Amino acid sequence: MTSPTEDFPELPSFDHAPRTRLIFGVGCVQRAGELARSLGGTRVLLVTDPGIAKAGHASHLLSILEHQQLSVVLYDRVHENPSTRDVDDCLEVAKHNRIDLIVGLGGGSSLDTAKGCNFLLTNGGRMQDYQGVGKATRPMLPLIAIPTTSGTGSECQSAALIADEETHQKMACLDPKAAAKIAILDPALTVSQPLRVTACTGLDAIAHAVETAVTNRRNSISGLYSREAFHLCIRSFETVLREPDDLAARGRMLLGAALAGLAIENSMLGAAHSAGNPLTAHFGIVHGQAVGMLLPAVIRYNSHAPAAAAGYAELARAAGLEPEGGLLRAVSDALRAAGMPRSLKECGVQPKDLPGLAEEASRQWTAHFNPRPIGVADFQALFEEAMEER
Repeated sequence: MTSPTEDFPELPSFDHAPRTRLIFGVGCVQRAGELARSLGGTRVLLVTDPGIAKAGHASHLLSILEHQQLSVVLYDRVHENPSTRDVDDCLEVAKHNRIDLIVGLGGGSSLDTAKGCNFLLTNGGRMQDYQGVGKATRPMLPLIAIPTTSGTGSECQSAALIADEETHQKMACLDPKAAAKIAILDPALTVSQPLRVTACTGLDAIAHAVETAVTNRRNSISGLYSREAFHLCIRSFETVLREPDDLAARGRMLLGAALAGLAIENSMLGAAHSAGNPLTAHFGIVHGQAVGMLLPAVIRYNSHAPAAAAGYAELARAAGLEPEGGLLRAVSDALRAAGMPRSLKECGVQPKDLPGLAEEASRQWTAHFNPRPIGVADFQALFEEAMEER
C-alpha cells in the first residue's frame, strides 16, 4: 500500500486564506449601501475615473450609498495606469474628509488607486515604501471593490500596482490587509464599456488565466481558479465583442476575470506580463493589448518545459479544446477577434528598441515566476518574434 506522499508526489504546498467576499449577479450593485453599512462605514470615499463618472455609474452608486445615510465624497480623477501622483491626490481628498471606508468603482486603475490611498492613509509614507510584500504594519480601512471592466481581477487581489511618477516603472505593493473586504460583481455595469476597452480588458483576463496556470508557484487551489477563469473567458470573449448587450456573456467574462484575479493571488504571473509592462511604459500600448500580443510567443517558449506544456494541455481540456495546440489556437483567435494590431512593428516598435525592452522585461517581478527560466536574451527573442504577425 502506497503512502499519500507516494500517491501525490508533485502536489505543491499552499496557504490559502480567502480574504474577499464575492457577490455576483445582475443588479447586485444595489446592495452597496447596506454592505458598506455592514462594514461600519459612515464617511465613504468613492474612487473612480472620469469615464465611469461620465457613464453615470458614479452618480448612481453615490445615490445608493447616500440612501443608507452614508456621507460620501467623490474622487473621480483617476488616470489609466495610475501613478504615485494619482495616489497622492486621492489621499488629500481622503484626509480632508476623514473617511472611514473606501469604495473603488471602475477598472484596475480605479481599484489600484483606492488600494494605494488606503496604504498611505493608514500607514503613512510613500508608495515606494510598500513595494514588495507585507510592508504595511497597521490595519487598513475596509474596501469595497466594484469592477466595471472584465480584466484585471484587481477586486480579488491584495496588490496595488502603481507607477512611479518619475521613472514610470510599475511597483507591485502587496499586502493581505489591502485586499477588498467585499467585491460586488454586477455584469450590468460592464455593458457601457467601449468596444476597445472590452477587447483589451478581456485579453488581459485571458492572459491571467493562461499565465497563472503554469507559473512556478501554481498549486491545486490556483489551478481550479485558472481553469474555470479560462473556460468562462475564452468561450465568451468573441460573444461580448459581437453582442455587447449580452448580459450572460458579460457575466461570464466578469466572473472569469475575478477568478483569474484569485488565481494571481495564489500563483502570480509570468513572462507575458513582464514583457508587456515596458511596452506600456515606453510606447503607450494598452496593458491588455501588450500582454496579449506577447502571449502566443510566451506559450511557445514555455511549452519546451514539460510541466508548462502539461499545464497548457490541462487548461485546453477544461475549455473543451484540443490538448495539443488548442490553447495556442484559441488565444490567436481571440487576438484576431479583438481587431487590434497583431505585431509590435504596427505599434511603432523598431528593432533598435528591443535590447532595452528585453533588459527592462527581465527586471520585472513577474519574470521570477515564469515556469521556464527566462533572461534578457530570451526576452529579446520573444520581442523579435512579436515584431511580425504570425
